[in-house]
Amino acid sequence: MDILVEKAQRIKIGDPQDLDTEMGPLATMRQLTHVQDVVDRSVAQGAKLITGGKSPAGFVAGFYYEPTILDCEKSVVACVQEEIFGPVLSVLKFRDDAQALAMANDSEYGLASGVFTKDIGRAHRFVRSLRAGIVWVNTYRMISPMVPFGGYGQSGTGREAGAESILDYTRTKSVWINTSEEPISDPFIMR
Repeated sequence: MDILVEKAQRIKIGDPQDLDTEMGPLATMRQLTHVQDVVDRSVAQGAKLITGGKSPAGFVAGFYYEPTILDCEKSVVACVQEEIFGPVLSVLKFRDDAQALAMANDSEYGLASGVFTKDIGRAHRFVRSLRAGIVWVNTYRMISPMVPFGGYGQSGTGREAGAESILDYTRTKSVWINTSEEPISDPFIMR
């Protein structure tokens, strides 16, 4: 948790046209209000606010929101059960792979997921069992217009991009696997 907090607090928030900016504003006031509402409801439901949880000081224009981390004792809180589309990380503990998969799939949404492991067999078991339209393995946020993208459940129907987009009613899954011996330097940078 300490590593996550330190990373979140170092993210440079600012004008998205400034090359030094790592995180810009949300698109609309409605989205900013939604993110704040989900965080507030989650804390009221028992999640512990670790860092963030508000708009940063010093911005007079724009819909900025701090990178936020919530420590969740249970998966029945708003930040775990809803699509937030904001800079909010929900952290949950699990005993074993079966519980991790059950928690990950205990949602009506399934847009994207990430698995970090040194065990390639474990990676394949998670890829096969996760109900998500895209699964990143040992990497995160890799995208390409040549690779299909879409969700499960309430996260959408069909696929965009790639040849699969013509098969509007399929349930394909995208998997990105980093095969390098070296860990990725920063999982929050788009590749």
